This record gives sequence, structure tokens and C-alpha cells, in this order.
Amino acid sequence: MSEKSAGYKIVSDNRQARHLYEIIETYQVGIELKGTEVKSIREGKANLRDGYGLVRNGELWLINVHISPWRSASNYFNHEPRRTRKLLMHKQEIRKLIGKVEEKGLTLVPLKMYLKGGWVKLDIGLGKGKKLHDKREDLKKREDKRDMERAMKQF
Repeated sequence: MSEKSAGYKIVSDNRQARHLYEIIETYQVGIELKGTEVKSIREGKANLRDGYGLVRNGELWLINVHISPWRSASNYFNHEPRRTRKLLMHKQEIRKLIGKVEEKGLTLVPLKMYLKGGWVKLDIGLGKGKKLHDKREDLKKREDKRDMERAMKQF
């Protein structure tokens, strides 16, 4: 029939993550999902805002991400919205992450969820929490940049 497109369809974006964390590195990972979860994600019913990643027993887990139950399924066949989901990543990359997360005190934050060639993928970032003064500094830089662009546009 038709081939799967090579493009991306962004399903959910965690814009607040870049405000709360300074993202050092990003990784593309797969997610282990149930059938009803995939159907809900294709409809755009996913929320990454409160989610985070965790390394347990050499495996990567996604915690507290909300994927709405699929509307056409019964409660028996549907999934739990905030269940813990396994992330799929190479063992070598997970070992590197373990060192960074435990030693430096960094956090794994989901940045965006998208469809890539029929598969659900997740961009997860290795982030360091920002302090209040860092957030204010970023806001001031953004406002200054916006003011300069407005001034340049007038001339």
C-alpha cells in the first residue's frame, strides 16, 4: 500500500522543561507501549509535563507521563494513564547515563514525543535544574533580544 513517511509528527512537546532545566545533552529513545497507548498517542493525547526518567537495575524508565485512555476501548482492555513505561536505549548509552545521573546529580527530562516512520519516539534530555536567578537572567536576555529586533525592524 503506502510507505511510511520519513517525516516527524510531533505529538507532545514539554516546553516547560527548557525553562526549568538547563539541558546538557539530548537522546532519542523508543518507548515500550501497549496498543491502546499507541492509538491515544496518534490522536495527540499525551502530556509530558510532570514526567521524568529514572535508571533502575540497568534499565531506563519513564515515570509520571500521562497518556489518556483510548476512548473506544472498554476499561478492561484500556491502559492506566500514568503507568511506568520502559524506555528503549542501547546498554552502552545507559551505562554512560548512569554515571552522569548519579555522580553529577543530573535529571532525565522528557522533551518531546513524536512519530517517526510509524514508531513512537521520545527525546529525553539530561538536565540540570535552574535556580531562580538563572530563570530571571534567561528571561531578561530574551526580552533584550526581542527589543533589539524591534529596534532593528524600524530602521
